Amino acid sequence: MLRMDRVDILPPPETPGAIDPSVRQANIDQTICRPGYARAARPAYAVTAPLKRRLMAEQRPGERLADYELDHLIPISIGGAPFDARDLWLQPRLGQANAGDKNVLAYVLWRLVCERRVPLRVAQRAISSDWTQAYARYATPENIARYHVRYREDGSD
Repeated sequence: MLRMDRVDILPPPETPGAIDPSVRQANIDQTICRPGYARAARPAYAVTAPLKRRLMAEQRPGERLADYELDHLIPISIGGAPFDARDLWLQPRLGQANAGDKNVLAYVLWRLVCERRVPLRVAQRAISSDWTQAYARYATPENIARYHVRYREDGSD
């Protein structure tokens, strides 16, 4: 179960999330549900690494870079905007309600959207308004088992 104190587990107000306007419910089979979509849409490390270093210097001076993931609040896999700063934040990798937990939620939501069990916009709103509440609702033990979710430490969302 996720810890529900709000320190560091929710993005700052300047990160409300942003969606890619080219991804719509009507075209999910050609976009997010197509194998390899998120990997192809993800910004290159050469783009994200300097941004992460800048954000770390501004928001987390003196802390270890490896302790944070540059995260898309609305994951690319469910139509998050790959290059929009309003969708990017530094999410802790350690502790409860961390980046690994959110990655599990992102995978479950992706599967639910692609199976037409949850509408795209509902998934996007749920994860961007409070991802910990979305986790409690969608990342159930049943869904985690159904989709064979494994925790990944490689920073993918």
